[in-house]
Amino acid sequence: MDKIEEIETRRKAAHAKLLALKSKVYERFLQMEEAAYSDGALSKKHKELIAIGVSVVINCESCMEWHITQAAAAGASMREVLEAVEVGIELGGGPATVSARFALEVMEHVFKE
Repeated sequence: MDKIEEIETRRKAAHAKLLALKSKVYERFLQMEEAAYSDGALSKKHKELIAIGVSVVINCESCMEWHITQAAAAGASMREVLEAVEVGIELGGGPATVSARFALEVMEHVFKE
């Protein structure tokens, strides 16, 4: 199993466990996530692209895997995702270029290129 698949597997397992434990905090988090990413003045796709840039800046690999996958599912192209990664690089400077390396691997995995 590669790193990206491992992150996805672990995220799904933790999600199932938190639901099974009836975590009220996690339940509220999911509600907040649903509200934050629903279409409004910005579309879900555009919100996911913003989250990709932030994920690069904070170097959250799990976040990159999730938000790149969600952006693609919401209709984002590989080029749009790349530009979101590039915004993260600019905002984060040198350290963000290291995070961007993982984002590029996820993009290859999601877009199969």
